[in-house]
Amino acid sequence: MSVVSIPIVNKNYPMGCEDGQEARLVDLGKIVDARAREILDKIGPLPENALLATLCIVLADEVSNRPAPTVTDADLKEILARIREIKHKISQ
Repeated sequence: MSVVSIPIVNKNYPMGCEDGQEARLVDLGKIVDARAREILDKIGPLPENALLATLCIVLADEVSNRPAPTVTDADLKEILARIREIKHKISQ
């Protein structure tokens, strides 16, 4: 397990992650930092706990408003073909 320091609004937060996931965590941290800064630019200074709560609500709202991914018949046929291929390999 690795620990990465993630800067969010000029404060570093140590975060644990699986080895090899450090870059992904840093990228996610950049997204969170950018959204936190946008919030502060719009409403002004906030105590850390109020910023955290506001940030969580904003991000949760964004996630909940995303359309659900659609699965086509072609996708399902491809998945079924792959399952059959794996089954065949296991059966040999």
